Amino acid sequence: MQALIKPDRGPGLALTEVPEPAPGVGEVKIKVLYAGLCGTDLHILSWDDFAAEHVSPGQVIGHEFFGTIVELGEGVEQDDRADVLRVGDHVSVEGHVVCGRCRNCRGGRHHMCIRTSSIGVDRDGAFATYVTVPAHNVWVQPAEIDPELGAIFDPFGNAVHTAFQYPLTGEDVLITGAGPIGIMSALIARHAGARHVVLTDISDDRLALARTAFAGFGAVELVNTTRDTLEAVQRRLRMREGFDVAFEMSGSPVAMDSIINNLTHGGKIAMLGLPARTYEIDWNRVITRMFTIKGVYGREMFDTWYTATTILLSSEPLREALRTLITHRFPAENWRDAFDAAASGAAGKVLIDWSNS
Repeated sequence: MQALIKPDRGPGLALTEVPEPAPGVGEVKIKVLYAGLCGTDLHILSWDDFAAEHVSPGQVIGHEFFGTIVELGEGVEQDDRADVLRVGDHVSVEGHVVCGRCRNCRGGRHHMCIRTSSIGVDRDGAFATYVTVPAHNVWVQPAEIDPELGAIFDPFGNAVHTAFQYPLTGEDVLITGAGPIGIMSALIARHAGARHVVLTDISDDRLALARTAFAGFGAVELVNTTRDTLEAVQRRLRMREGFDVAFEMSGSPVAMDSIINNLTHGGKIAMLGLPARTYEIDWNRVITRMFTIKGVYGREMFDTWYTATTILLSSEPLREALRTLITHRFPAENWRDAFDAAASGAAGKVLIDWSNS
């Protein structure tokens, strides 16, 4: 079969023929239809310190994907109940493979497993014709979730996990970072009934993508912080005391500082964006204004998946808004163009089509 692999320890990838995998005990084999590109894949291509620590030569990469189950391994239940997997099921997949034995796993907090192994990073992934994954990680999608939407369920799950850390109805919500996940979280905040939703970035291309996503969906205030200030935005919106909730999605120290300076007393912050380096925070303000700061990673297994599916089934406008974030689609043989688009900074979600491989 065709697969995109890391051929050796260093920059670069290779599309090549590799043996077709067979499902092990408790695993399923999936025919990949669409796979999404993530920043992690760009790190693996360039071979930074993260990639060098996790990825082995010859490994297939890719972890955001949608496909069809074609084979069930030994030990995977097969009967007529609604809650079991079947050949022919259309599925997305949770990319974090957990141990099931550590304290967090046994406490039902699988997303905090201390021995997490990631599909497409620590083990073979989905930039390929077929992939095998633990049956536990498979999420069967309803017919309303088409292959393209199903391929971006991983990042959408990140947005859902971040957005629902705190109640949003009637709140004034600030999101810093208008990448695809930041836009998704802004859409969720609007869908959940936030009063004001403000989304900031320093890129007009990113903000234009957000404007397209929100067309016909609801009101959002889009702010390029190189030209406008959040203080001015609050005055325009007639806000008196600052934002109630903030999502930091960019990893930028400047963005985090803008949140701390514009949050109301007792405000709440959820942080998903990974900084490139450590940075200082005004802890005096955090303490004296009694802010809550919560780090967010991945998706809750599997409450986030249930919530993500449920809210998409409840809102066709939300499904259509998410589709606008898919800006590029490439066949597998044009994977280099896909990576160039993803690295450009002007793209939304980039998909690789594996359906004909």
